[in-house]
Amino acid sequence: MPRKVLTEYQNRIPGIQETRDGLKHACRAERETVVIFMYQTWEELETACKSCTKCGLCEGRTNVVVGEGNPKAKVMLVGEGPGEQEDLQGRPFVGRSGQLLDKMLAAVDLDRSVNIYIGNIVKCRPPKNRDPLPEEQEMCIGWLRNQFLLIRPKIIVCLGRIAAMKLIRPDFRITKEHGRFFEKGGVLMMATLHPAALLRNPHNKPEAFEDFLNLREKMDELGIR
Repeated sequence: MPRKVLTEYQNRIPGIQETRDGLKHACRAERETVVIFMYQTWEELETACKSCTKCGLCEGRTNVVVGEGNPKAKVMLVGEGPGEQEDLQGRPFVGRSGQLLDKMLAAVDLDRSVNIYIGNIVKCRPPKNRDPLPEEQEMCIGWLRNQFLLIRPKIIVCLGRIAAMKLIRPDFRITKEHGRFFEKGGVLMMATLHPAALLRNPHNKPEAFEDFLNLREKMDELGIR
């Protein structure tokens, strides 16, 4: 990987270090230190990720859901983890919540195949769609950081409280702070309500759509198409 990429991103992504063998990410999950080498191509990353057995989530998965979208996109959306349909199809946000997400994206001229990339904090489905445990998030976060390194997004949108608390701030309050932009290491970050939460509470859809209007406005301001 070019040195300028490392120099630009090692301060943005906690835990990235340079070694004689390239890049690596060291993360701690309770008592165990896990070293994940930063893969330099999407093919290498996806191949390695799909064979991951670092936590117990691998035992019940049908597919690893690495991500989907334009790998050159300047905007990246991050959810918490795959659901049932995502696990079956190996693609992020393809169930009812994904259909709602696609509709909101289309309304502001965004499309996962054109100008965004979608990923998750964890790549395997938690049992019964429960929240991913903190240790599961830690074991899996290296894959997402590697995706950040390859994509180099200018804007990251957290879908729901789990992603926001992991990426923006541990005490992030999704109901009060969604739609606001925060700058971290030169990257703009925003959170919005998770599409699944909107299906449970449809009266919150206008607020979530306002968040996507804010995103579109910020993209236009930065000259991102």
